[in-house]
Parts: sequence; structure tokens; C-alpha cells
Amino acid sequence: MNHLLRTSTALAMALTVMGSPAFADMDAARAFLDEHIGDLSALTRDEQEAELQWFIDAAAPHRGMSINVVSETITTHEWEARVLAPAFSAITGINVTHTLIGEGDVVERLQTQLQTGENVFDMYINDADLIGTHWRYQQTRNLTDWMAGDGADFTNPGLDLDDFIGTSMATGPDGKLYQLPVQQFANLYWFRHDWFSDPEIQAAFREEYGYDLGVPVNWSAYEDIAAFFTGREIDGQTVYGHMDYGRRDPSLGWRFTDAWLSMAGASDLGLPNGVPVDDWGIRVDENARPVGSCMSRGGATNSPAAVYSIEKYVDWLENYAPPAAAGMNFSESGPIPAQGNIAQQIFWYTAFTADMVAPDLPVMNEDGTPKWRMAPSPHGAYWQDGMKVGYQDTGSATILESTPVDRAQAAWLYAQFIASKTVDVAKSHYGLTFIRESTINHDSFTERAPALGGLVEFYRSPERELWTDTGFNVPDYPRLAQLWWQNIGDASSRLRTAQEVMDSLCDQQDAIMARIERSGVQGDVGPKLNEMQSDEYWLSQPGAPWPKLDDEKGEPITIAYEELIRRWTE
Repeated sequence: MNHLLRTSTALAMALTVMGSPAFADMDAARAFLDEHIGDLSALTRDEQEAELQWFIDAAAPHRGMSINVVSETITTHEWEARVLAPAFSAITGINVTHTLIGEGDVVERLQTQLQTGENVFDMYINDADLIGTHWRYQQTRNLTDWMAGDGADFTNPGLDLDDFIGTSMATGPDGKLYQLPVQQFANLYWFRHDWFSDPEIQAAFREEYGYDLGVPVNWSAYEDIAAFFTGREIDGQTVYGHMDYGRRDPSLGWRFTDAWLSMAGASDLGLPNGVPVDDWGIRVDENARPVGSCMSRGGATNSPAAVYSIEKYVDWLENYAPPAAAGMNFSESGPIPAQGNIAQQIFWYTAFTADMVAPDLPVMNEDGTPKWRMAPSPHGAYWQDGMKVGYQDTGSATILESTPVDRAQAAWLYAQFIASKTVDVAKSHYGLTFIRESTINHDSFTERAPALGGLVEFYRSPERELWTDTGFNVPDYPRLAQLWWQNIGDASSRLRTAQEVMDSLCDQQDAIMARIERSGVQGDVGPKLNEMQSDEYWLSQPGAPWPKLDDEKGEPITIAYEELIRRWTE
């Protein structure tokens, strides 16, 4: 793929005439296919041209319109903004301005439009983590009804929703699809396979800890491996056994709402997020109404397992990560493992894969294969079989009810274009954030798999279904998510204990849910808080919140990476 994202002369000429959108025709489409797609598509060339001809015809009523789209700044969305947006404009005559900003800013803009009803953006590309918000507030166009109504004439007959791998995460309890996935990535474990398979390092680890160095299955083994590597000299540099970030920043909240508590074992058993208590520690009743997040109301946000998860985070950040990590945010910390002195990372997003495979990086071999691998993240001491394994982000196109119908129709065309079978294989080679089965199984990814450190094997495995997004229990993601980074920032800087932080967090979450309940804006699906009882009452009940364990270390367990790959591929 052309990393400079050049635009062909023909495409650029087709894009504008006298400063206005050109009359769209197949010349622009063919120029785009020649320049950026080629054989990297699930469709044949004839099928590609037929699909783009459909976009040209469907866009005709809105030709000359300009629309505004916003997304977070990740590699996939950069390709959409720099390549697909101008291509769509040239092909359809609908001008798209695709703005890239931080994820926290995307949520803030969306929240502003939800609150004011003013059309800030015609389409948001934001996480399906907001599904509980969209379903309860009913201010987002549910696409199921949209495709049968005002969006019917603008819905691609080749959209093929069954080919998408993440629609379940963007579907509400009412069975309606609220968002269309356009990129997806998982939270996995990352490690230096070359070091882990080095006989001298293996022997030293076994001598010190009495068991084999391998992929850690639980946090006990992860902690041992972190301690073993930290301060060790390898390849002429000082190595750290862990990487994370701790700066008081909105991204610190994602670090925890992206399933850290459930990875520790704080939530109930069951997928996608545990019921009745989810991975935020929020309990719902039999009607999916949130009833509280503090233990006193049956929640688990301040439970022993949740407190344990924060304590481990802070201890590992202080003891095993580079000193600068405590002052970094999500974006700043992401590239650090590629610099070559990190042995493992428990909480690593596969969205970083595209930036981790550049040929000149110290974590790459001369033959183009990586020195690193990815594997399932280890789980905490409270985790039990049947609990959620990890988090999966499903970045999805979202169109609010406050967007005028004609602009919504134009935005819906763009959403389908950037997720279409024509472009998705090429886009996925650039950003490596899969959304379609046909893309995952494309021959080009079979060929490229050895260079991607287990990514293709993971996404071709049924086990990927065990990684899910935030679920229905969260009634107002924008308002509640803010609380996490503000509180956990106190833990990462040691201003308060983990117990104090989680007590404060659950109190604040319950206060917001109480205000939503009093307002009545979410009707009979909104919060209905339980009466407060003693923590001991809820700790004695079956399920989450789980009582405190006498031994939170437990027996360390590792597994050979080759065994994991065999499980994924067989």
C-alpha cells in the first residue's frame, strides 16, 4: 500500500471543476480503483465497478451537497480521510470533509449534539460502546428502521450485513442495529517472542521461578515475567517487563472501561459483558434497567476484585514500566514497545499493529517478520471460566436523529462506501482493523499473516467472539466515562488508595444514574436504583460482587505460544 496516500491525477481532476464538485461518472471510479484497490478487494473488477456505479446512481439526488464527518485519529481513519473521502467526493459528487480529532473530543462533540439537538456533524464514527446510550435515549437513527424507511433508496444492495463481524456489538436489546462497523480491533497481550524463545533467557527464568517462560495465562505469571525482565540487559539496552500509561487524561479512562475490571474477574459470568453485573461494575435488573454500581446497591465497581485490579495496575506501572510511562497518555505510550526495550504488554490494542510492522523498526526481522507476537491477555485472580476474556473496539458510523434527512442520506452513503466490499480489503491492509469475514479470509491476508504476529490467526479463530465491547448496562457513556479517568488519575499518582478511588467512582456513577432516573428522559429502560444495603449482604449473594480472596497472587500459569496458535488455527 502507498503510505504517502497519493491521489492520482485523474482522480484529482475528477474531484473539482471550477472549485465545485464535479459531475460524477465512472472515470473517477476507475481512476480510484486503479490507484488504490487493484486486486485488494473481495470483489472482481467488474463487481467493483458495478458497486461504484450503484453509488453514483444513488447519490444523484444529493450531488453538490457537502457533508461533515468526524472520527478519532487512528491509522484506519487517516486512510479514510485522505483516500476514501476524496474518492467518494469524486465518484458521487457529494463533498465529504472527514475530520480527525481525539477520541475524547469525538465523544464530546456527539454529546453536545445529543444535548442541544444542533447538527454539529452529519455522521460520527465512534465506538459501539455507546450502544446502551443510543438505545435508551433514542436520539440515534436505528439503521434497521432507517434502511426500511428514509434510507431505503440509499442502502447498497451489496452491503451484506451478514459479512460483518461486529454488528452484534452495535445492536440494541430491541434487536435494532444502531451503528455500522467501519473498523474493529481487540485488546490483546503483546510480547517479544524472540526473547521468550531464547534458550539462555528461558533457562534463567526457569532457574529463578521454577516454571517455563511462556505466554502468561494469569496475572500471577505476568507479574513474575515483568519482574524477571525489568532491569535486564538485552541487546545492549536496559529492558522493562511492562508497558502502560498513567497520565490524567480521557484516554486513562478507556484503559479501564475497556474491560480491565472484567479481565481481573470483577463482573458476572457470561457474554458479552456479564449479566446482571457488567465490566464497569454496573448491575441491571431483569428489564435491563441499571440499578447501581456500588456494592451497597449490588454493583461491583468498588468490589474487592475491582480494587485488586487498580492496585495491580498501579504497582506494575511503578515497578516494571519505564519511568516516563506514568506521564504518558494512550497515544504517547502506544509506539513505545516498537522502540525495542519492552518485553511484554498486558493491555495492547491491535490497532497499533499497522505502526508496529515498519521494516526499519528494532522489533522487526530483516525478512519482514516481527520479533513480537500477540496472544490473549492473561486474567486476574478473581477471573473464572465463562467470564469475558477481553475487550474489542468496534468503531462505527453513527447518524443522529438531529441530522436533517437529506444530509443523513448522504452520510449513510459515505458510511457504506468506507465499509464496502470494494474497498475493505485494501483499507484493512493499511489499518489492519478488520470488519468483514470476506476480508479476513482474503488470500492476500493468508499470504501476509506471517508478518502480522498472530493477528490474522486471531481474527480467523472463533475465539475472537470472547472479546466484546462495553455492553447495554451503561446508560450514558459520555457522562459516566468522564468519571473514570478523573478518579483513576488519583490512583495512578498515588493521591488516593485504590479503595478510596473506586468508592468515589461508584458513588459518582450512582449519582449520575439517579439524576437520569429523576429526569425520566430514558423512560422505562433508564436507571432505577436499588435501595442501599450493606456490602456484606451483596457479597454473600451468588455472583458479582465477589468476596475478597485470601490469596490474590495464586499459582502462576504459562502456555507455549505455539500451543495458542494451534488452538486458534485448528
